[in-house]
Amino acid sequence: AALGQRLGAVHRRLGSAADRGRGLGRGSRGGGGSGGLLLTPLGGPSPYYADYGWAPADPVIPVPGANTVWTADRETLTADAPVVLRWDNGQGLVFERAISIDANYMFTVVQRVVNNTDKPVQLAPYGRVLRFGTPVTQGYYVLHEGPYGVFNGTLDEKTYKDIQDDKAIRHNTTGGWLGFTDKYWLAALIPDQAVKVDTQFLHQSDAGGRYLATYQAEPQTVAPGQTAESTGRLFAGAKEVDLIGSYAETLNITKFDFAIDFGWFWFLTKPFFKILAWIHSVVGNFGLSIMIFTLALKLLFYPLADKSYRSMAKMKALQPEMVKLRERFADDKAKQQQELMALYKREKVNPAAGCLPIIIQIPVFFALYKVLLVTIEMRHAPFFGWMHDLSAPDPTTVFNLFGLIPWSPPAMLMIGAAPIIMGFTMFLQQKLNPAPADPVQAKVFMALPIVFTFMLAHFPVGLVVYWAWNNTLTILQQWSIMKRMHVKISGGMEEGSEAPAALPPSVTRKKNGNGDSVPKAPAAPKAPGPRKPAGRKG
Repeated sequence: AALGQRLGAVHRRLGSAADRGRGLGRGSRGGGGSGGLLLTPLGGPSPYYADYGWAPADPVIPVPGANTVWTADRETLTADAPVVLRWDNGQGLVFERAISIDANYMFTVVQRVVNNTDKPVQLAPYGRVLRFGTPVTQGYYVLHEGPYGVFNGTLDEKTYKDIQDDKAIRHNTTGGWLGFTDKYWLAALIPDQAVKVDTQFLHQSDAGGRYLATYQAEPQTVAPGQTAESTGRLFAGAKEVDLIGSYAETLNITKFDFAIDFGWFWFLTKPFFKILAWIHSVVGNFGLSIMIFTLALKLLFYPLADKSYRSMAKMKALQPEMVKLRERFADDKAKQQQELMALYKREKVNPAAGCLPIIIQIPVFFALYKVLLVTIEMRHAPFFGWMHDLSAPDPTTVFNLFGLIPWSPPAMLMIGAAPIIMGFTMFLQQKLNPAPADPVQAKVFMALPIVFTFMLAHFPVGLVVYWAWNNTLTILQQWSIMKRMHVKISGGMEEGSEAPAALPPSVTRKKNGNGDSVPKAPAAPKAPGPRKPAGRKG
């Protein structure tokens, strides 16, 4: 049989490794569904099929096909024992195929053809991967799943629909690779990096629909008595960051590390993963790694955040005076805004300073989200208690009292303990921040903890752990600053502390010996002079 049929025994020997998440196997693929097994019989769900061969310039020349019966030197392919297949076409051409595999599911296929005829023949080596059926993707619009590859040093990502619409997508390249990717798994053809090849992504509607990734090199002329050889590789395994990177380096595969979709912010996402992986190697728990990494980020950005939180604490202290100004100029919004700006200027506070911690947190949030979503190292990584998989949502829900009631609510009601804790920390953090000036904004902000609780309930729980822990550290930092500045949580200053005041425009300020701005006492009124007696008219 062809390569895909002949290697049906591969999974029997290596299946246990596949179930541990190393190869493209029957094990769960990220979202709990079952996946196909590469190089298995076509009866499995969404199976893959790999094939290598020679395309003759003369179509009458017999070459190996899907129904070819090969002679093999052994029955089972293992990482320690390669298989050599041999077939004679009966017309003077002898085909050999040496197949080896390493412990991480990188196949190496060396094809040879010996010309025992008295005429030269032209043969073009090719390789292809077929995928049957259109799989359900799990990328949440931030992760690529489907056909993709690197052509002439450029990554090209396509969807299954792209291939259906275009029928064929072609590239001519030297170096690179192509294939199909899932959330955690990759089936990629890797031609000889020094050979120019034509590549195609195809869709065929027969047999229930199938997708092909294929490459073909330029024809080789095999003289009588000579041998032609072609080497290609096929990776069919898990997208482990270090593994993919080592293949890119040791096998000199052009941008093979791009097989892991770290996204536009790869310059943040990839280093974040490397740091988390290093911390994990020390503490042995990715949840703790996230918490330690978050603490390190807090310490790194402490000077910027400290300045911002001090400004927010001043705003909190000014809250009573701001309320008075709003009440005083309730009917004149322009005047109200003018007086508020004057107050901010006198007290040297910046209302926008509180945005800085949020701006810093946004890229960290998305980078960590990407790490949790795309790296198989995070898959099934436990934390503590009920959190058995940091890459999956919290499995508990308050609507069945966290499992006490034997009822499984719908997905939209899966609001677990971790998101609730996160929402509570968000609520506490809001209490330390100055209230928005706009009443509508204030109501929106009050609703945000509830909104984020429901929203993050469906995100990886590792991300929820990060958010809750980051909120907790922020609360401690803000509370410490407010205590040092004698600012009450409810707003205003503690008793015995000098409170800033909203001064009338006629009152100026001066600097005291410490450089602080203090009110200048208004000038004492002049004593009235002696009153003249009122004169009579006339």
